[in-house]
Amino acid sequence: MPGQQYILDVHPKVPDELARMDELANNLWYSWDRPTRALFAPLNPSLWEHVGHNPKLFLRRIDEQALRAAVKDQVYLANYRKVLSAYDTYHEHKTRLDPAAELGDEDLVAYFCAEFGLHESLPIYSGGLGILAGHHCKAASDMRVPFVAVGLMYKAGYFTQRIDGEGNQIATYTEPDVSNLPVQPARDASGKELYLDLKLANRPVTVKVWEVRVGRVALFLLDTAVDANPPEERRITYQLYGGDYETRIKQEIILGEGGVRALRALNIRPTVWHCNEGHPAFLILERVREIVQAGCDYHTALEAVAASTVFTTHTPVPAGHDEFDESLITLYFEPLARQLGIEVQELLSLGRLSEEGHGRAFNMTTLAISGARHLSGVSRIHGDVSSRLCTKSWPQVPPDENPIRHVTNGVHVPTVLSQDWCELLDRFFGTNWPNHLSDYEYWQRLLDAPDHLFWSVKQSIKSKMLHAVNKALVQQHLRNQVSEPHLDRIRNFINPGDPNVLTIGFARRFATYKRATLLFNDLDWLSELLGDPERPVVFIFAGKAHPADKPGQAHLKIVHEMTQRPEFVGKILLVEGYDLALARRLVVGMDVWLNNPVFPLEASGTSGMKAAVNGTINLSVTDGWWGEGFEGDNGWAIKPSPHTQDEARRDAEDARTLYEILQDDVIPLYYNRGKYGYSPGWVRMAKRSMASVLPRFNMARALSEYIHDFYVPAARQGQRLTADQYAGAHTLACWKTRIRRAWPRVSLRRLDDPVQQIRYGERLSFEMVAELNGLEPQDVVVEALVSRRHEAKEAIGSVIEGRKRLPEWGSDRRRPYDARVQLTVLNKLDSGGTRYILEYEPEWCGRLSYQVRMYPYHELLTHPFELGLMVWL
Repeated sequence: MPGQQYILDVHPKVPDELARMDELANNLWYSWDRPTRALFAPLNPSLWEHVGHNPKLFLRRIDEQALRAAVKDQVYLANYRKVLSAYDTYHEHKTRLDPAAELGDEDLVAYFCAEFGLHESLPIYSGGLGILAGHHCKAASDMRVPFVAVGLMYKAGYFTQRIDGEGNQIATYTEPDVSNLPVQPARDASGKELYLDLKLANRPVTVKVWEVRVGRVALFLLDTAVDANPPEERRITYQLYGGDYETRIKQEIILGEGGVRALRALNIRPTVWHCNEGHPAFLILERVREIVQAGCDYHTALEAVAASTVFTTHTPVPAGHDEFDESLITLYFEPLARQLGIEVQELLSLGRLSEEGHGRAFNMTTLAISGARHLSGVSRIHGDVSSRLCTKSWPQVPPDENPIRHVTNGVHVPTVLSQDWCELLDRFFGTNWPNHLSDYEYWQRLLDAPDHLFWSVKQSIKSKMLHAVNKALVQQHLRNQVSEPHLDRIRNFINPGDPNVLTIGFARRFATYKRATLLFNDLDWLSELLGDPERPVVFIFAGKAHPADKPGQAHLKIVHEMTQRPEFVGKILLVEGYDLALARRLVVGMDVWLNNPVFPLEASGTSGMKAAVNGTINLSVTDGWWGEGFEGDNGWAIKPSPHTQDEARRDAEDARTLYEILQDDVIPLYYNRGKYGYSPGWVRMAKRSMASVLPRFNMARALSEYIHDFYVPAARQGQRLTADQYAGAHTLACWKTRIRRAWPRVSLRRLDDPVQQIRYGERLSFEMVAELNGLEPQDVVVEALVSRRHEAKEAIGSVIEGRKRLPEWGSDRRRPYDARVQLTVLNKLDSGGTRYILEYEPEWCGRLSYQVRMYPYHELLTHPFELGLMVWL
């Protein structure tokens, strides 16, 4: 019987000539700089694949002879020196690029998120939220934004996926050696490794802080897997989105409270705090505690914190908004309430969705809204949806006018754009094109690129993708004991040497609202679409369902079952092991990218952006970003069924639209090939896809909007309220307290009789009386809203407190009226009321409507309606 096997790692000595390879391996700049990655892979391509494209681990495993041979290779050394020159130049430039220059010299943005998808070599991400956070950090580095990020160091990260022969998802977790990851211990001013001492429900927890370099940006990760902690506490940060609710609340306390304390211990002083999704929202309570400890009252501290806090919500799906039992919040935060000088019920009110109900009632999104004054969704549609979902936070304000706005997501082009396209763009545009990423007119020049050249590049990329899919399918099916003859049938239409079969991809999280199975709604019709031997079509599916998401896993199994049906063998494929590396291959190589979520549950989506940037054409429901990106000739749009309450009918109608587009448009266009073997119409649409999406949906544009519309205002408002020992915050908090006490008995009534008709040029008089219940006239605004009611602009009405909301139309939900006209104070009445008057001359002829309202106003407010209080006549 064999004895115990011992493991011994023998690390090579890196030659002096390549001494800075280790520095390159510890900065995730390599995740978007291909020449840097190209220094590692050629030394041992099979090892590069084996270590998951991890440069740091690669340098620990490569044979020393390969490094010595590289030193003797003058071409390799020249490339190495070229990379170092680019690396040093990139990091030495400190001057901020516009609009980062709008931030003050002392400003600094701190970005908190539960996951970061930077590269497969650092597996602390699960899906779109993490990918978006990673792209945000990379763009901040490129634009030289003063920026740090905070997250959690998950010991096992997210799971690795396998799919067995029955279509069951097998989730496995691995624990990589931290020393092999691109992280370093964070160190305090004395050079010591940084540890934090926290308390969770009066139990001490030690937290280690790690630092990750993302170009110029520092990302700090918090880790409880340290020897000083007992086993239960070590497992807090073991797994992303794992464990029970108590584990989740511990993770979120570590992220929020611990993240703030880590920055303080590192002497990092942010002026803007960006809470990316609700998971880090406990940072608000920690910052409030700091200010109360400095001598302020709780309400003043909350105003000061909220003024400089940005919150982005990422999903309208309830599962994406963490909720905890109030008993659990009380267990962990009752000591904090005492420190703040408030009852625990007042603290609970920050996250309470409503006064009714019991159980899991403390909502992290509600907490974030309570403690932030700069609020954003992630697309125009999602901003609109979020404003309605969160309307309870501003109960008397129309959703169209509450504080939630939007910044549509974007992708980091240097990360997602294939090297093949980079070379074509260098050739066609010159090497300066990266400086024009958001110039829409500039990118229309791409339409003039020779069709044959564009097609050739796309086919080359597609061939590489098909090679990767073939390799993955062989490993997957041989492990599941599929015979080689059947495996040949499965791979019949994905020949890398002949990439001329229409290939459609669907790869993303297998959440049920994303409807991976919509394609199978009518199997007879689908069989007809896929049964033409002259025009073959292949659908490639990939994606993970959360281990606790049984319905999502059921969808995955249905897809697997479809791959087994005789009529679909080789035409519907399911690839296991979805991660950043596989996604990168799929998204750039497909002909068509399919996305058919339930409207309006797709907050944004970014995979379709990545696809379009690489010349892939989108076929998508007009939800999320595609509601803005679709221009008629740059892809295909599935107009969502209006029957949202009847799921079966909704899905049947959406599926019918999908089949019709495939049958009438997609398949005929692809196979309408000319004498050169490709479809000119297809190439034209692929060019339009790339030229229209790249300049509008890149992260440089998105981050520019965050800076201009959120970070700069947050920094300025924070300074305004915290100056002179929080004088502004104190004034505003006292004023809000006075307003809230008086508002229930505030009212508005009209004195004059409404006039039904006037002639153009005549003036209309309004006369109102406001009962202010002890408030002063300067505490409120009384205004009339005027709207034109042309038939073409009739809106779909909604009811707010028994009244029909002002009409809305077009794409701008922020302007549901045509004019706002403020009434002026005439005098105070002996009865105690205040009389307001307005002489108004309408600008338009035709039928108009108007409403009159009153709301509290103070010059220190961040948003005029942030109290959520309003009285309508």
